[in-house]
Amino acid sequence: MKPRIALIAHDNKKDAMVALAREFAPLLAQCTLCATGTTGGRLVNEVGLEVERLLSGPWGGDLQIGARLAQGAVDTVIFLRDPMTAQPHEPDINALVRACDVHDVPCATNLSSARLVLRQLSLQLSQG
Repeated sequence: MKPRIALIAHDNKKDAMVALAREFAPLLAQCTLCATGTTGGRLVNEVGLEVERLLSGPWGGDLQIGARLAQGAVDTVIFLRDPMTAQPHEPDINALVRACDVHDVPCATNLSSARLVLRQLSLQLSQG
């Protein structure tokens, strides 16, 4: 089964998400990807990945990913958060991160942890 990864990035982290996706494009192309609206659009248009685009985070995209996660349909979350900017949908963000903890799903919230998670996934896929 292909790994199922959810990709989310706050506005000030979208460029970093695109750069991360370019860095790991061969791996991500082997995965089933979903993303919140604008992030997903940028990954499709700028990296050429196949991504199912959900709603934008403030419009419920974080909640959509959380629901999929609770149903066992997401294996990993890469959520590049902007800790320096208040988010109007902070309760949704907290609910998503909590759902990752409750369901024991890896959730990388910065570039360093995202690289670690993606490198490990790449290693697992290469070992078959």
